[in-house]
Amino acid sequence: MRAIVCKDFCGPEGLRIEETPSPDIKEDEVKIRVHAAGVNFHDILMVKGLHQKKPDLPFIPGTDASGEVIGVGKAVTRIRLGDRVSVIRIGWGAFAEEILAKECFVSVLPPNVDYIQGSAFRSSYGTAYYSLSHRGHLKEGEVLVVLGAAGGIGLASVELGKLLGARVIGAVGSDEKMDLVKEYGAQDVINYETEDLKERIRELTGGKGGDVFIDVVGGKVFDQSMRCMNWEGRMLVVGFASGKIPTLRANLPLLKNASVIGILFGRWLELNPDDGIEMNTMLLNWIAEGRLKPYVSRVFPLEKAAEAMQLLWDRKALGKVILTVR
Repeated sequence: MRAIVCKDFCGPEGLRIEETPSPDIKEDEVKIRVHAAGVNFHDILMVKGLHQKKPDLPFIPGTDASGEVIGVGKAVTRIRLGDRVSVIRIGWGAFAEEILAKECFVSVLPPNVDYIQGSAFRSSYGTAYYSLSHRGHLKEGEVLVVLGAAGGIGLASVELGKLLGARVIGAVGSDEKMDLVKEYGAQDVINYETEDLKERIRELTGGKGGDVFIDVVGGKVFDQSMRCMNWEGRMLVVGFASGKIPTLRANLPLLKNASVIGILFGRWLELNPDDGIEMNTMLLNWIAEGRLKPYVSRVFPLEKAAEAMQLLWDRKALGKVILTVR
């Protein structure tokens, strides 16, 4: 099979497409012929050697994929040959023509959900829903501030926040991203590169501040947001797309009785596989019903994975970037 191979941690420019052996299936695994794969910021950190997990070299990057089941292990009971499925890989392995996954990480696609949608939702909508519902306990009528609102997790958070009954404020790094974030449900959008984020959030909330913040940016955006939280606000730390990991002064959460909450969605899936299946089934049904619409801005062939990842790294992508496999 063909696969994107990372042989050293030099970043996307070092990736190559090569012929590799088709993987051998184990009794609790499903083998999938990949049709589409989602590109995530996590994948770029992996190939740059910047992630806390470092796989042995060489390895195949990629986390999200969708495709057709072409093999099932003896212990598999829920997934069948020929099923159209979405799959998440914990760590890496998805940028290939064939992948293996444990059954608990595989979900059957509804008939009206295509492979592009199936590969676009797992990490973004899964992380967003887990963050807002399980960790942030977002309530109807609360103010949700989404930092980095035009990316995959950001847009999913905007859309889910509105669906859960929150008032959503989106924060982005350029004017070009503002219209899409409004289209996906944000009542107000702030450009944190040209506006004072802290003062604008206070202005938009009548001085109260935001109730729940979900942050994939880090850096100065995190710092400013910690200073405009409402009483008992919750800051959900998902990632650091700015490249700067902030340092928190402990008096800031103390003064507002606030919480700073870490999000590690992949680890939660590993520890709670049945809950993960239930969540993914619910999200897929919402997509099938038209309540959620994953936004895909660019589609690349598998052999252009490096170009797709660089687009994401340069923070020029809106929503999701997808690779397709012939």
